[in-house]
Amino acid sequence: MIAVYSLFFFSFIISSVYSKPTISFSPQTLNRSGDTVVIKWSGVESPSDLDWLGIYSPPESRHDHFIGYKFLSDSPDWQSGSGSISLPLTNLRSNYTFRIFHWTQSEINPKRQDHDHNPIPGTRHLLTESNQLNFRFAVNRPEQIHLSYTDNINEMRVMFVTGGGEEREARYGEVKEKLDNVAVARGVRYEREHMCHAPANSTLGWRDPGWTFDAVMKDLKQGMKYYYQVGSDLKGWSEIHSFVSRNESSEETLAFMFGDMGCSTPYRTFIRGEDESLSTVKWILRDIEALSDDKPAVVSHIGDISYARGHSWIWDEFFTQIEPIASKVPYHVCIGNHEYDWPMQPWKPDWAAYVYGKDSGGECGVPYSVKFNMPGNSSEATETDFLKGGKQYSFLKSDLESVNRSKTPFVVVQGHRPMYTTSRKIRDAAIRQRMIEHLEPLLVKNNVTVALWGHVHRYERFCPISNNTCGERWQGNPVHLVIGMAGKDTQPIWEPRPNHQDVPIFPQPANSMYRGGEFGYTRLVANKERLTLSYVGNHDGEVHDVVEILASGEVLSGSDDGKEEKFGSESDIAVLWYIEGASVMVLGVILGYFVGFFSRKKKESGIGSSNGSWIQMKSEET
Repeated sequence: MIAVYSLFFFSFIISSVYSKPTISFSPQTLNRSGDTVVIKWSGVESPSDLDWLGIYSPPESRHDHFIGYKFLSDSPDWQSGSGSISLPLTNLRSNYTFRIFHWTQSEINPKRQDHDHNPIPGTRHLLTESNQLNFRFAVNRPEQIHLSYTDNINEMRVMFVTGGGEEREARYGEVKEKLDNVAVARGVRYEREHMCHAPANSTLGWRDPGWTFDAVMKDLKQGMKYYYQVGSDLKGWSEIHSFVSRNESSEETLAFMFGDMGCSTPYRTFIRGEDESLSTVKWILRDIEALSDDKPAVVSHIGDISYARGHSWIWDEFFTQIEPIASKVPYHVCIGNHEYDWPMQPWKPDWAAYVYGKDSGGECGVPYSVKFNMPGNSSEATETDFLKGGKQYSFLKSDLESVNRSKTPFVVVQGHRPMYTTSRKIRDAAIRQRMIEHLEPLLVKNNVTVALWGHVHRYERFCPISNNTCGERWQGNPVHLVIGMAGKDTQPIWEPRPNHQDVPIFPQPANSMYRGGEFGYTRLVANKERLTLSYVGNHDGEVHDVVEILASGEVLSGSDDGKEEKFGSESDIAVLWYIEGASVMVLGVILGYFVGFFSRKKKESGIGSSNGSWIQMKSEET
């Protein structure tokens, strides 16, 4: 009896000592990007608040080459050794696995930090690993769908990503149930060796990007709602989406404009995500869904697009996040320093050598130039010479001089690095100086109406300005706005007093009409009498600054009645969208690369023109 008991006791101790934590997830298969998986674990003995769940794709990735991680302490019950975490996942065209590691404070390596200066989790103690999770149509399903205009008024480009390079197409029509028109899609891809440096070309940052397909839907009727889907009979089709085609005979322009958005990820990773970008997408989608079926619009994202910085799966996260918008309206971009910059880049003048760092993470513009195809070949993967006599200067000069101002009373220039800002961006001072020297005379001579810039992660609006001096009218004095507040949360301070550089007092200069630190975006609505730009804040989705620019020359700060404009009710929407107008020419620039495109339409309006003059109205948000 005693011997039997001792054997049982010994067996119990052995099984307890060698028991292993378990991990499971459900469902076992996801249908599309954004679907949620619930990951559960149990049996973690003596849990540490640094124990973590690693997220891996492809499954054979090294322990330290995760795409992201979550601490087990994110689960309320983690101290019991059991818990669960819910994660929306993006289809990376390969399976996922999940691994749990034990990690303690004593094992932190202060020399191994992520982009946000957090210690990178240690992988010495693997506790358990899951089976593989898959997407039902992982390789074949077309995803990351985004539209853009072409140079032809009766066309719309659609781009998308799949895992395989087999033939795909877009089919489209005016009736959802009858998509009889077909456009063959051209597939391209880039490889690891096309990247210029790590992490983009390393095993840590590289993931297979799949195939990017490009199809042009042609012979569109103007101002018409079209339905479309992409894919193939053999490999499967996407869901059906819709857009409104351009209308050359109408004259209203509607655009959503911002820079420096990035994307959010549902996990921690090697770089910091931009959580505020979710609100930017949410409010823009609200505005788009408020439009009627005959109202085209366009999104313009002026540089610093995904902030992948060499971690290729972040591009997948970005396109998944913007697809609800970009599958409905054209999503236009210009290149930023975080898409291209690298010390060995071709154009790097001596006076700006310190400006061009490693912001692209070794991508050097390659993913950007493949994933976007803009009018005028503006997806060129470089920042090039914008000085007088250079390629971009010549292009801008020719393009501006060709505009028929009787037909196009307003011209908007966009670019990434700003010509004017009162933030303390010392690193870009040399570039701003030369932009004023070389580019501003072109803008002034050709009566550019508005110049929109990103790069500085704040909102700021200037008076009508030329050579740092406010003017009475916008002719010869473009209105400059910095709109890099769409998501990136590293914000520079404003310029302090010249004689007290170390004291945190930041007076607002006389030429700065409004500046704020709230995230958001701008809405542009134009007709032949006026152009209205509104700054929409992310915390409430309402307008916080307005400037109205009249064709006659006046620039009005704020709404006509002196009150802050609001947006949201049906009447407000009607006032905003139902305005009669004229065309606007929009030019995108990234410190050397410009592209022009036209966007026009017409609608009857109840808004008349204003006889007001420019009102100098200053305010600041912190």
